[in-house]
Amino acid sequence: MIRTAAWLFPLALALPLAAREALPFPAELAAIYKLDAAPVTESPLLKTGDRLAICGDSITEQRLYSVLLETYLRACCPELEVTCRQYGWSGEQAGGFLGRMESDVLRFKPTVATTCYGMNDFRYVPFDPAIGAEYKKNETAVVKAFQAAGCKVVVGSPGIIDSVPHWVKSAAGTQQDLNISLSRFRNIAAEVAEETQSQFADTWQEMAVADHTAKKQFGPDFKVSGKDGVHPAWAGQVVMAYGFLKALGMDGNLGSITYDAASSKAVGSDGHEVQDSMNNRIVVLSQRLPFAPGPGVLDKDDSLRAGMALVPFDDELNRFTFRMTSPTATSYTITWGEQSRTYPAAELEKGINLAKDFDNNPLVPAMKKVWDAVAKKQEYETRQIKELVHGPEGAADRDATFALTEKARAPLARAVQDSFVSVIHEITVKAAP
Repeated sequence: MIRTAAWLFPLALALPLAAREALPFPAELAAIYKLDAAPVTESPLLKTGDRLAICGDSITEQRLYSVLLETYLRACCPELEVTCRQYGWSGEQAGGFLGRMESDVLRFKPTVATTCYGMNDFRYVPFDPAIGAEYKKNETAVVKAFQAAGCKVVVGSPGIIDSVPHWVKSAAGTQQDLNISLSRFRNIAAEVAEETQSQFADTWQEMAVADHTAKKQFGPDFKVSGKDGVHPAWAGQVVMAYGFLKALGMDGNLGSITYDAASSKAVGSDGHEVQDSMNNRIVVLSQRLPFAPGPGVLDKDDSLRAGMALVPFDDELNRFTFRMTSPTATSYTITWGEQSRTYPAAELEKGINLAKDFDNNPLVPAMKKVWDAVAKKQEYETRQIKELVHGPEGAADRDATFALTEKARAPLARAVQDSFVSVIHEITVKAAP
């Protein structure tokens, strides 16, 4: 449990957010794909103590974007005390999830849910209105079932594909035909969100724009939707997580340090407490983390950092700001951990994003501890539901299987809660020669 402090109720969580615009849609894509207007999140969706259900098909069962979501919420927003469960199921369509959600999901009384269906629902064929109508019917029923249980919903659209999947023997059409079909399913998902007054994660558009950008920069081998064309590696999964976090209304203000160069005094905000500030050395106690996965290359689709660069992840979701007042020199060298960077004083007065500029910072180990605990718990959640509850044990006695597996899950959930620890670290500021 994080100790009570004034920062537990930051202004960003109390005031409405400005409606965010979607990533700019390149003209080359707009000439092919016709996207309808979609709802945008205008205020924070998550409240303190919410229980988040992350639902979807095999892309969710990969436990990549779902681990990103839960790690972000636990490490970057610990004041919310949100708990998560992951419900991905390979090959699932919205209708299949509808049939199991009462038993598998609603019994745990989620208060917020994300859904990511459509990739299997569109059946890997050019757009068929009848198939689209079935998807809309089932997706709407899923949302309404959640709402009837008092649960708010983020409707996620399907993403894109980078090749026609060889394992789907009934697939038809070209890659472009299928992406046009998926864009139509994206429009249907947006309709469902609008008609049910839910939030919307525009996975298709964000992945399409990111893939278009990456291929221009790095060539055709960079596949945001993954090497098999359907299941994204880390870059694509970050793009997905970005969309869901924005749809959840996350503000991205993860604290700041303000340093007065004339007096060598500093103050922190929103979960960061300055414990000492003298002789150009700032000692900080951080009770929340910026998203700090460590360094990585930008030109590979299996790199988490590549995904963070393809969307404005740091600018919109990961702002840990260092700001200087009363500079007495024209430029300064900032050292955080083993990395140093030199900035003009004017830039420091405006504020720099430490989380963006220092990828190997001292908070990386603390983030990894949370990440590892989340990954281990979510791995068990897949086994719990798919192998045990829906296996011979559950067939014999489903309620008893849930009771037993919850006992096994409980220490993993506690480990996630205990994984976040406050971190003491140092920032040094020196006038550059």
